[in-house]
Amino acid sequence: MALLPPDDDLDLLHTRQYEARVYQISDDELLVRGAVSDQKPAGLYIEGDPEPMELHQMQLELRVAIPKLEITSAQVVFETHPNSGCPLIAADYGKLVGLSIARGFTRKIRDLFGGPNGCTHTNALLQAMVPAVVQAMWSVSIRSGRLASAAGREDTNPLKARERRIAATLNTCHIWAEDGEHVAAIRRGESADYPPIPVRERLRKLGRDETTWE
Repeated sequence: MALLPPDDDLDLLHTRQYEARVYQISDDELLVRGAVSDQKPAGLYIEGDPEPMELHQMQLELRVAIPKLEITSAQVVFETHPNSGCPLIAADYGKLVGLSIARGFTRKIRDLFGGPNGCTHTNALLQAMVPAVVQAMWSVSIRSGRLASAAGREDTNPLKARERRIAATLNTCHIWAEDGEHVAAIRRGESADYPPIPVRERLRKLGRDETTWE
């Protein structure tokens, strides 16, 4: 599914695409795969060429221990690159092992791989993948809660449940500011856009009562 509107009437110069997927491979480990691709439109580099031309494609695979989000394995592949020496930096990304992708990760990437010490495109891919891991942890939480509920082990303390929700994303954006209304509303036990808007819309489409979703 294309995310951007049709652009047939516009003069396209460049397309950059990111893709990131996160898999749970055990109770305590995630597999994270990402790719970035830079593509030039047909005929731009070579006159008369009918096909778009890919100039960069970097692929990155991480294994991440949970819940600490520590990288335990990192592999970079330069699938498409403009210079023969580009892949020589790939092994340096082994320095990711042992790092946590929690807060401060962007600074760590800049310190380790900034400028001549790394690959600009791989760095950008890393920074695009990290939010996907954070979102995946919400998925882990939802799945764990559902399994606990089915086994009769769900947490019946609403205050603790609310604080767990807050702790996962506190101060990560303006919505989750610790002194903001959203966090205050959760602590008061009010809805505060919960379930999330897309979930509520899907429940309505399915004809289900949104107040029963947990």
